[in-house]
Amino acid sequence: MTAFASAQADIDGGTLAIELRSVNHRYLELGLRLPEELRVLEPIMRERVAAKLARGKVDLGLRWKPAAADTALAFDEGLLSRLADTARALTAKFPQLHVNFTELLAWPGVLLERETDHETLRRAALSVLDGALSEMIAARHREGERLGGFMRERLDAIQRIVADVRAHLPEVHAALRARFDARLAELRQPLEPGRVEQEVVLQLQRIDVDEELDRLTAHIAEARRVLGLKEAVGRRLDFLMQEFNREANTLGSKAADPRTTNAAVELKVLIEQMREQVQNLE
Repeated sequence: MTAFASAQADIDGGTLAIELRSVNHRYLELGLRLPEELRVLEPIMRERVAAKLARGKVDLGLRWKPAAADTALAFDEGLLSRLADTARALTAKFPQLHVNFTELLAWPGVLLERETDHETLRRAALSVLDGALSEMIAARHREGERLGGFMRERLDAIQRIVADVRAHLPEVHAALRARFDARLAELRQPLEPGRVEQEVVLQLQRIDVDEELDRLTAHIAEARRVLGLKEAVGRRLDFLMQEFNREANTLGSKAADPRTTNAAVELKVLIEQMREQVQNLE
């Protein structure tokens, strides 16, 4: 979800420029910086961003730079005439009265300023926002494609580990039976018929990881399916990472030999790598 986008538009009266920056965040958090002339657009802009982006901490900065004033100054001629008449009338009473030119320009309404077409300005601001959002979505899509490849590589590695653990399970069971038989041989008192088989079955149940391996296989298939969706998938994958981690922990707790223990550790490393990158997906 880390991305940057900008857009600019020149309109009659000035220039609009916008910048969008986003970083990872579990939900959508939007911060806006708008010029005074465009603060009225804040609710609309929030709606437009929320309609396009589902996750990320997004900063939106919009700048409005009015065009430089023309060299020719415009005056209110009627107001100037009235001020001149007033000055002449007061001269007789106040012989020391002097009117400074710059003070005259500061009189409210004497110097005419170019009015901004606020409706045009607002429409242009929303258009600039749409352009920046399109650019950001494209950037995030490219980043998502790259991260999707990263995720699929880790899923392939998890699948290989699951296959390896499943392949050596018969050896683990055989080794357990051999150890059990060896300990029985050391006993001087014979056990009841069938008791040995019951104990072996109980031990095998304690270390049975077939269910965990089946669930991991199902999670791999679901993660691949989600990565192929044409919609926001970050939250779904975030949940899946929790399920992956749960199965890896259970696999480690049931491990009966070093190979299974090492497999559980490798799984947790891969899952953590994926979990970190899922935060970058919308």
